[in-house]
Amino acid sequence: MNTVKLEFDVGTTNAECKLGVKVTLDNNIIYNNAHVTTTDHVSHDIDDQDAEHELTIELYGKLPTHTEVDTDGNIVKDSLITVENFKIDDIDISSILTNFPNALYQDVPTHIIQYCHDFNGTKSAIVDRFHGSLGCNGTVRLKFTTPVYLWLLENM
Repeated sequence: MNTVKLEFDVGTTNAECKLGVKVTLDNNIIYNNAHVTTTDHVSHDIDDQDAEHELTIELYGKLPTHTEVDTDGNIVKDSLITVENFKIDDIDISSILTNFPNALYQDVPTHIIQYCHDFNGTKSAIVDRFHGSLGCNGTVRLKFTTPVYLWLLENM
């Protein structure tokens, strides 16, 4: 059986805030940390046979008090979860996840990675672009297929 390695780093901009992160692959939890205080390396081997996969990265536990806002409503300081250094089989795929062409911005729901969040309960839920960090409770979804080299050819 051939496998490919999916890996990335999960960190925080404020270790004092109790921001939690749960990562699932095809509905199986591969990482869960109720209080991210350092940068953790998440790594998981995936069978490289013909299949569709979904990776989810969920931020939970974010409270309105974790964001400092000035009198004009501008964010002065925020607590975020960072997700960086995405690799599949040692190939950095970060650029195809966060630096896609402007033309694709118009059609976020069909992009391979999406961030669904509800502004921590202050607004209705939206599907947004993923820029490498999670600032609101919600879920990032990455859909990909194996064999991974075919998916990479289609998306790089």
